Amino acid sequence: MPATTEKILVRSVNWLGDAVMSAPALIRLRQARPAARIILLSPEKLAGLWQGQPFVDEVWTFSPSDNIWQAARRLRAGNFTAGLLFPNSIRSALELWLAGLPRRIGLARAGRSLLLTEAVPPPPGGMEMRQRPIAEIRRRMASNQAAAPYPAAAHHVHHYLRLAAVLGASPEPVAPRIEVDAGLVEEARAKFGLAPDAGRPWFGLNPGAEYGPAKRWPAERFVEAAQSLREKTRCRWMLLGGPGDRALAETIAGDIARATGEPPLNLAGKTSLRELAAVLKICDLVLTNDSGPMHLAAAVGAPVTAIFGSTSPELTGPLFSLRAQVARGHAPCAPCFRRQCPVDLRCLRGLTTEQVVAAALRCLAGN
Repeated sequence: MPATTEKILVRSVNWLGDAVMSAPALIRLRQARPAARIILLSPEKLAGLWQGQPFVDEVWTFSPSDNIWQAARRLRAGNFTAGLLFPNSIRSALELWLAGLPRRIGLARAGRSLLLTEAVPPPPGGMEMRQRPIAEIRRRMASNQAAAPYPAAAHHVHHYLRLAAVLGASPEPVAPRIEVDAGLVEEARAKFGLAPDAGRPWFGLNPGAEYGPAKRWPAERFVEAAQSLREKTRCRWMLLGGPGDRALAETIAGDIARATGEPPLNLAGKTSLRELAAVLKICDLVLTNDSGPMHLAAAVGAPVTAIFGSTSPELTGPLFSLRAQVARGHAPCAPCFRRQCPVDLRCLRGLTTEQVVAAALRCLAGN
């Protein structure tokens, strides 16, 4: 490799949903730097997401057990010309500083800006997902005062684009896009028994949300929606999720089987991340809470009906997808961004089965 070749390290974020939302910045970076070698430093658990993506030349991984000195030595040996930090942590900036990268680009934050060569200030209209204090939640409920809407520029996609723009990338948003190889799709069909049937579409149901129960629509509502959509579309259901969603998925699968007379295919905790992307690609519709799989489903091109309660679709929704519908629970205390609801989960319990089914049908119709 010529010594003058530009070699850019991009430090990935640690959560699936955030990682997918950073994909537009990587796409724009590749457009701006077509001759550069772009290496993505990713948590091991997310490595499968980036394999085979055209905007990344190589994926390096790290584990929770790696210490900061090991990480810095490895990065120093990489001879990078620039480092782009998507996380806001002090540790990620310290690793690049210890590695001696000549350009270190990241969001300006107290305690870490001195470690960066280019500290990017937060945008004027930027918003963070701050957990509302319980006292504020109760005050909003008592006064029935709804929170002010967030501006479009506050979506987290813009945060990553703003950072990549320092390296010449366009800040104009594009939809997150994750490519899935056709061969991987066929492997998933064969492994999990997802044979196509023109008269019976495959619908995916993702009832979990790793962040916490405040983001999970009640299980019984998912069952009601699954039954209604099966009656209207003759769909076949599959349950999706990670290892932590197995118990919930088993319960819902049993209830759907009793309600419809047809057991759904339960894949929760049975797929790798790459297999999950392929399975989502197969789906004719994905009904999901606000979660990492929601972002991945939209990014692979699946029609998505996304349920929001304690979080904000203006900040983290699949709003850049042309095949997504948001079903949103309205409550004066929402969004609160809390992991557990301190009151009665009214933002999600107020979202009816009929509303979600209607959103799913609009999604299927392409509206």
